[in-house]
Amino acid sequence: MDNDTPDQGSGEAPVRVVLAKLGLDGHDRGLKVVARMLRDAGMEVVYLGLRQTTETIIDAVEQEDADVVGISMLNAGHLTLGPRMVEALSQAGLDVPVIIGGIVPDDDRPAMAAAGVAGVLGPGASAEEVVACVQAACRRC
Repeated sequence: MDNDTPDQGSGEAPVRVVLAKLGLDGHDRGLKVVARMLRDAGMEVVYLGLRQTTETIIDAVEQEDADVVGISMLNAGHLTLGPRMVEALSQAGLDVPVIIGGIVPDDDRPAMAAAGVAGVLGPGASAEEVVACVQAACRRC
């Protein structure tokens, strides 16, 4: 096991990730694959499912004491919904990084970073890339 992934004997709590589909997008196969990747890396995953709102995600982050929020975007809403999620978490007093996964054009990535999105993962991201992105987001807080 590598040094970045907590093991059962370390006494360190595993990273807790809330995953959700924000808005009306109904495609969740990729997000389910990401959930398995994170779980296999030793993280705790709370999968909220389809058609979530910022409020339901914030409630889950609070209840689950989440370290990271992962949102899947396949409906071109990333420039609106991603920053809105970051702002809503901040307004709720939660310092939890947001990672967006899905179809995000390279030209939109600087705007996402400027809006406070901690990471962007595109289609076909490997398990190593997904885990590294979540770990990097956790280190920023």
